[in-house]
Amino acid sequence: MKYAIELAYNGTPFIGWQAQSEGKGVTVQQTVEDAIQKVTRQEVSLMGCGRTDTGVHAKYFVAHFVAEPIDDLAEFVYRLNKTLPDDIAIFKARAVSDKFHARFSPTARKYEYHLHKRKDPFLRPWSYYRYGELDLSLMNEAAAYLATLTNFKSFSKTKTNVHTYNCRIDECFWEERENGKVLVFHVKADRFLRNMVRAMVGTLIDIGTGKMSLDQLKLAMQEEDRRATGKSVPANGLYLTEIEYNWKEYES
Repeated sequence: MKYAIELAYNGTPFIGWQAQSEGKGVTVQQTVEDAIQKVTRQEVSLMGCGRTDTGVHAKYFVAHFVAEPIDDLAEFVYRLNKTLPDDIAIFKARAVSDKFHARFSPTARKYEYHLHKRKDPFLRPWSYYRYGELDLSLMNEAAAYLATLTNFKSFSKTKTNVHTYNCRIDECFWEERENGKVLVFHVKADRFLRNMVRAMVGTLIDIGTGKMSLDQLKLAMQEEDRRATGKSVPANGLYLTEIEYNWKEYES
Protein backbone atom coordinates (compact mmCIF):
# COMPACT_ATOMS: atom_id res chain seq x y z
CA MET A 1 0.00 0.00 0.00
CA LYS A 2 1.00 3.61 -0.46
CA TYR A 3 1.15 5.91 2.57
CA ALA A 4 1.69 9.64 2.99
CA ILE A 5 3.24 11.13 6.12
CA GLU A 6 3.01 14.76 7.22
CA LEU A 7 5.98 16.03 9.21
CA ALA A 8 8.07 18.99 10.32
CA TYR A 9 11.77 19.34 10.98
CA ASN A 10 14.46 21.67 12.22
CA GLY A 11 16.92 21.74 9.35
CA THR A 12 19.93 22.91 11.39
CA PRO A 13 21.57 19.51 12.05
CA PHE A 14 20.84 18.09 8.59
CA ILE A 15 22.46 18.52 5.17
CA GLY A 16 19.02 18.79 3.60
CA TRP A 17 16.13 16.46 2.89
CA GLN A 18 17.52 14.16 0.21
CA ALA A 19 19.70 11.17 1.04
CA GLN A 20 23.32 11.68 -0.08
CA SER A 21 26.37 9.55 -0.67
CA GLU A 22 27.93 8.00 2.41
CA GLY A 23 30.03 10.25 4.60
CA LYS A 24 28.54 13.60 3.56
CA GLY A 25 26.34 14.04 6.62
CA VAL A 26 22.90 13.23 7.99
CA THR A 27 19.78 13.90 5.90
CA VAL A 28 16.14 14.09 6.94
CA GLN A 29 15.11 11.50 4.36
CA GLN A 30 17.58 8.87 5.56
CA THR A 31 16.73 9.53 9.21
CA VAL A 32 12.98 9.06 8.63
CA GLU A 33 13.50 6.04 6.35
CA ASP A 34 15.60 4.36 9.03
CA ALA A 35 12.90 5.03 11.64
CA ILE A 36 10.11 3.63 9.43
CA GLN A 37 12.17 0.54 8.70
CA LYS A 38 12.81 0.04 12.41
CA VAL A 39 9.11 0.38 13.28
CA THR A 40 7.68 -1.67 10.39
CA ARG A 41 10.62 -4.04 9.88
CA GLN A 42 10.25 -3.37 6.16
CA GLU A 43 12.66 -1.74 3.75
CA VAL A 44 11.09 1.47 2.43
CA SER A 45 12.05 4.34 0.16
CA LEU A 46 10.66 7.81 0.85
CA MET A 47 9.74 10.35 -1.82
CA GLY A 48 9.52 13.90 -0.48
CA CYS A 49 7.46 16.84 -1.70
CA GLY A 50 10.68 18.73 -2.37
CA ARG A 51 14.42 18.85 -1.71
CA THR A 52 15.18 21.38 0.99
CA ASP A 53 18.85 22.39 1.14
CA THR A 54 21.27 22.19 4.07
CA GLY A 55 19.94 24.12 7.06
CA VAL A 56 16.49 24.86 5.59
CA HIS A 57 13.56 24.15 7.93
CA ALA A 58 10.12 22.69 7.22
CA LYS A 59 7.09 23.53 9.31
CA TYR A 60 5.09 21.26 7.02
CA PHE A 61 6.47 18.59 4.70
CA VAL A 62 4.90 15.56 3.01
CA ALA A 63 6.51 12.32 1.86
CA HIS A 64 5.15 9.03 0.59
CA PHE A 65 6.32 5.42 0.72
CA VAL A 66 5.05 1.97 -0.21
CA ALA A 67 4.84 -0.80 2.39
CA GLU A 68 2.85 -3.81 3.48
CA PRO A 69 -0.44 -2.79 5.18
CA ILE A 70 -0.04 -0.94 8.49
CA ASP A 71 -2.91 -1.90 10.81
CA ASP A 72 -2.92 1.07 13.20
CA LEU A 73 -1.68 4.34 11.73
CA ALA A 74 -2.03 6.27 14.99
CA GLU A 75 0.17 3.71 16.75
CA PHE A 76 2.59 3.84 13.81
CA VAL A 77 2.93 7.63 14.17
CA TYR A 78 3.42 7.31 17.94
CA ARG A 79 6.17 4.71 17.57
CA LEU A 80 7.79 6.65 14.76
CA ASN A 81 8.00 9.79 16.89
CA LYS A 82 9.52 7.79 19.76
CA THR A 83 12.20 6.51 17.38
CA LEU A 84 13.02 9.81 15.65
CA PRO A 85 15.28 12.54 17.08
CA ASP A 86 13.67 15.64 18.59
CA ASP A 87 14.45 17.66 15.45
CA ILE A 88 11.84 15.71 13.44
CA ALA A 89 8.14 15.31 14.25
CA ILE A 90 5.53 13.24 12.41
CA PHE A 91 2.03 14.74 12.56
CA LYS A 92 -0.02 12.26 10.60
CA ALA A 93 0.10 9.16 8.40
CA ARG A 94 -2.61 8.26 5.93
CA ALA A 95 -3.24 5.63 3.27
CA VAL A 96 -3.40 7.15 -0.22
CA SER A 97 -4.22 5.89 -3.70
CA ASP A 98 -1.52 4.72 -6.07
CA LYS A 99 -1.80 7.90 -8.15
CA PHE A 100 -0.69 10.10 -5.22
CA HIS A 101 2.83 11.50 -5.52
CA ALA A 102 4.28 13.71 -2.80
CA ARG A 103 6.35 15.74 -5.26
CA PHE A 104 4.06 15.96 -8.31
CA SER A 105 0.57 16.05 -6.76
CA PRO A 106 0.74 19.42 -4.89
CA THR A 107 -1.25 22.34 -6.31
CA ALA A 108 0.81 24.95 -4.43
CA ARG A 109 3.72 25.40 -2.04
CA LYS A 110 4.53 28.22 0.37
CA TYR A 111 7.78 29.42 1.94
CA GLU A 112 8.60 31.99 4.60
CA TYR A 113 11.93 33.73 5.11
CA HIS A 114 12.64 35.24 8.54
CA LEU A 115 15.17 37.98 9.26
CA HIS A 116 15.79 40.01 12.42
CA LYS A 117 17.34 43.46 12.61
CA ARG A 118 18.58 43.32 16.20
CA LYS A 119 21.24 40.80 17.18
CA ASP A 120 19.65 37.99 19.17
CA PRO A 121 21.48 34.73 20.03
CA PHE A 122 18.16 32.91 20.52
CA LEU A 123 17.02 33.69 16.98
CA ARG A 124 20.33 32.85 15.30
CA PRO A 125 19.48 29.25 14.23
CA TRP A 126 16.03 30.22 12.97
CA SER A 127 16.42 33.66 11.41
CA TYR A 128 18.93 35.72 9.41
CA TYR A 129 20.46 38.64 11.30
CA ARG A 130 20.62 41.62 9.00
CA TYR A 131 21.64 44.93 10.60
CA GLY A 132 20.53 48.23 9.08
CA GLU A 133 17.46 50.06 7.88
CA LEU A 134 15.30 48.56 5.16
CA ASP A 135 12.58 50.35 3.20
CA LEU A 136 9.72 47.88 3.60
CA SER A 137 7.37 49.77 1.30
CA LEU A 138 9.89 49.60 -1.56
CA MET A 139 10.50 45.91 -0.84
CA ASN A 140 6.76 45.22 -1.02
CA GLU A 141 6.47 47.24 -4.22
CA ALA A 142 9.20 45.07 -5.74
CA ALA A 143 7.57 41.90 -4.36
CA ALA A 144 4.26 42.89 -5.97
CA TYR A 145 6.09 43.34 -9.28
CA LEU A 146 7.65 39.86 -8.99
CA ALA A 147 4.18 38.40 -8.45
CA THR A 148 3.20 39.56 -11.95
CA LEU A 149 6.00 37.56 -13.62
CA THR A 150 6.17 33.97 -14.78
CA ASN A 151 9.82 33.49 -15.82
CA PHE A 152 12.24 33.33 -12.87
CA LYS A 153 15.47 32.28 -14.57
CA SER A 154 17.15 35.31 -12.94
CA PHE A 155 16.66 33.62 -9.55
CA SER A 156 17.69 30.11 -10.56
CA LYS A 157 21.01 28.40 -9.99
CA THR A 158 23.06 28.70 -13.18
CA LYS A 159 23.88 24.99 -13.44
CA THR A 160 20.53 23.30 -13.08
CA ASN A 161 18.58 20.81 -15.14
CA VAL A 162 14.98 22.05 -15.36
CA HIS A 163 12.50 21.89 -18.24
CA THR A 164 11.09 25.36 -17.54
CA TYR A 165 11.84 28.44 -15.47
CA ASN A 166 8.16 29.38 -15.30
CA CYS A 167 6.35 29.58 -11.97
CA ARG A 168 2.93 30.95 -11.03
CA ILE A 169 3.23 33.24 -8.01
CA ASP A 170 0.08 33.41 -5.85
CA GLU A 171 1.47 35.42 -2.90
CA CYS A 172 4.58 37.58 -2.54
CA PHE A 173 4.90 40.10 0.29
CA TRP A 174 6.80 41.19 3.41
CA GLU A 175 5.32 41.37 6.90
CA GLU A 176 6.60 43.25 9.96
CA ARG A 177 6.58 41.57 13.37
CA GLU A 178 7.63 42.65 16.86
CA ASN A 179 7.38 46.37 16.05
CA GLY A 180 9.59 46.03 13.00
CA LYS A 181 12.39 44.08 14.70
CA VAL A 182 11.51 40.97 12.68
CA LEU A 183 10.62 40.83 8.98
CA VAL A 184 9.00 37.81 7.34
CA PHE A 185 8.84 37.27 3.59
CA HIS A 186 5.91 35.18 2.33
CA VAL A 187 5.87 33.59 -1.12
CA LYS A 188 3.44 31.01 -2.48
CA ALA A 189 3.62 29.43 -5.94
CA ASP A 190 2.71 26.35 -7.91
CA ARG A 191 6.41 25.42 -8.02
CA PHE A 192 9.84 26.84 -7.16
CA LEU A 193 13.25 26.68 -8.77
CA ARG A 194 16.23 25.58 -6.73
CA ASN A 195 17.55 28.46 -4.58
CA MET A 196 14.81 30.73 -5.95
CA VAL A 197 13.41 32.00 -2.65
CA ARG A 198 16.80 32.81 -1.13
CA ALA A 199 17.78 34.68 -4.29
CA MET A 200 14.48 36.59 -4.26
CA VAL A 201 15.02 37.63 -0.64
CA GLY A 202 18.60 38.76 -1.27
CA THR A 203 17.42 40.85 -4.21
CA LEU A 204 14.54 42.41 -2.26
CA ILE A 205 16.96 43.31 0.54
CA ASP A 206 19.08 45.13 -2.06
CA ILE A 207 15.92 47.03 -3.03
CA GLY A 208 15.29 47.86 0.62
CA THR A 209 18.81 49.23 1.16
CA GLY A 210 18.83 51.22 -2.07
CA LYS A 211 21.58 49.11 -3.60
CA MET A 212 19.21 48.20 -6.43
CA SER A 213 16.35 50.21 -7.92
CA LEU A 214 13.04 48.82 -9.10
CA ASP A 215 14.01 49.69 -12.68
CA GLN A 216 17.26 47.73 -12.29
CA LEU A 217 15.28 44.76 -10.97
CA LYS A 218 12.94 44.89 -13.96
CA LEU A 219 15.90 44.96 -16.34
CA ALA A 220 17.57 42.03 -14.56
CA MET A 221 14.39 39.97 -14.83
CA GLN A 222 14.02 40.81 -18.52
CA GLU A 223 17.63 39.83 -19.21
CA GLU A 224 17.19 36.52 -17.34
CA ASP A 225 20.65 36.99 -15.80
CA ARG A 226 21.32 35.54 -12.33
CA ARG A 227 24.44 37.71 -12.00
CA ALA A 228 22.29 40.85 -12.20
CA THR A 229 20.17 39.98 -9.15
CA GLY A 230 21.08 39.91 -5.45
CA LYS A 231 23.12 37.38 -3.51
CA SER A 232 21.32 34.44 -1.94
CA VAL A 233 20.65 34.86 1.76
CA PRO A 234 21.65 32.18 4.32
CA ALA A 235 19.56 29.01 4.65
CA ASN A 236 18.75 29.30 8.36
CA GLY A 237 15.94 31.83 7.83
CA LEU A 238 14.05 29.74 5.25
CA TYR A 239 10.99 27.63 6.09
CA LEU A 240 8.76 25.48 3.93
CA THR A 241 5.38 26.17 5.55
CA GLU A 242 2.61 24.81 3.31
CA ILE A 243 2.07 22.11 0.71
CA GLU A 244 -1.41 22.02 -0.79
CA TYR A 245 -3.02 18.80 -2.03
CA ASN A 246 -6.53 17.81 -2.97
CA TRP A 247 -6.52 15.02 -0.40
CA LYS A 248 -10.02 13.81 -1.34
CA GLU A 249 -8.75 12.99 -4.81
CA TYR A 250 -6.15 10.63 -3.34
CA GLU A 251 -8.21 8.81 -0.71
CA SER A 252 -7.41 5.11 -0.62
